[in-house]
Amino acid sequence: MLLSSVAMNYLFGILISRDNPKLSNAGLAAGIFSNLAILFYFKYFSFFIHDIFGCQLSKALIPALPLGISFFTFQSISYLFDVHRRLASKASLLDLGLYITMFPQLIAGPIVRYDSVADALKKRTITGLQVRDGILFFVLGMAQKVLIANNVAKVADTVFSLQLDQVTTSTAWIGAVAYTLQIYFDFAGYSNMAIGIGLFMGFKFPVNFDFPYAAKSITEFWRRWHISLSSWFRDYLYIPLGGNRKGKLRTYSNLIAVFFLCGLWHGASFTFIAWGMYHGCLLIIERIRLQSFLTKTFKPVAHLYTLTMVIIGWILFRSETFEQASTFILSIFGLHQSGVTAIGFAQLVTNENLFFAVTGMIFSSPAIKNCLGRAKVLPGIEDHRPLGRRNSVIVIFTALLVFLVCSMYILAGTYNPFIYFRF
Repeated sequence: MLLSSVAMNYLFGILISRDNPKLSNAGLAAGIFSNLAILFYFKYFSFFIHDIFGCQLSKALIPALPLGISFFTFQSISYLFDVHRRLASKASLLDLGLYITMFPQLIAGPIVRYDSVADALKKRTITGLQVRDGILFFVLGMAQKVLIANNVAKVADTVFSLQLDQVTTSTAWIGAVAYTLQIYFDFAGYSNMAIGIGLFMGFKFPVNFDFPYAAKSITEFWRRWHISLSSWFRDYLYIPLGGNRKGKLRTYSNLIAVFFLCGLWHGASFTFIAWGMYHGCLLIIERIRLQSFLTKTFKPVAHLYTLTMVIIGWILFRSETFEQASTFILSIFGLHQSGVTAIGFAQLVTNENLFFAVTGMIFSSPAIKNCLGRAKVLPGIEDHRPLGRRNSVIVIFTALLVFLVCSMYILAGTYNPFIYFRF
């Protein structure tokens, strides 16, 4: 199926690159429709038939979800758009095949634009500094995923598997905070591993997360969270719909449309759609009045507001049903009465879980980046800054130790959920 997608988009690229505007426009429309039709069948067919129309499907009729289909479909569409806009030239079959099936970020992002790697597909150099930085980014991502995300995932999954009458204010907060850390370090970890592997091969993928939990508004949060996805929706959906150029009502309707599809992109579920709509409504509220208030208010207050709104959103995102989501949201505000004795903190969180949760909180703050930057031990993607011989040796040695610890966790068969299967 992946090879068929490459061949299909190659042919559409040829059609779109023609000088005839009508032919080019028709090719773009047909290309977008074909890519979305494939995505719809594999990802949303059973959702529409079963959840929306209420029809029962036998397991034999439910298509298996190809790994990474959301990512490589969006990359294919961005290629067609950029060729149509003459921002990128038509790719050869080999170059397009390499771009769509690119191993480092195929299944977990970031979503890479064709024009950002077009030159490197034909010719690239791999330096010692790139390899060193690739190692550091890969180990950083591996530690984020294996040590932090997996450890807090145990807590989050335990809490969200409780019966609803077992959910108390304390357990709801424990589960919500644990999942807030899990999803960030899981997503950011895979992105950093992709960046590291890309550097080994001579490719420079964009940074995908920029300390989103340091944001002081939801608007700022979306500038920092899953940047490649946010920019994709902005450039290929929000702006073509008119962006903010056609009046306030049109801007608000565009935001709702974008975040409705953003929620649907993450999974075929009403809770994902509700999560997207929730964030769309928050952005509209901020645009109407709240944003100006947040910029003037005490920064910790703005930060607390943003984190609270984000955590509520993650409860929606993680919940299997609206009943579960409402129970958890009411519980974190102390508005849900549990029918049983509260489960103790020690029963849910081990010392190991707590240690890595606190580590995650520290490393989700930009303060750690600033400290490492001043110490000249943090590599950059665009500029492979020299760390100095002493610092370089210390950093590489530390990275190897972290790599060994992560390897021990993996070999020990510890908890290792792969949440990208849902996307």
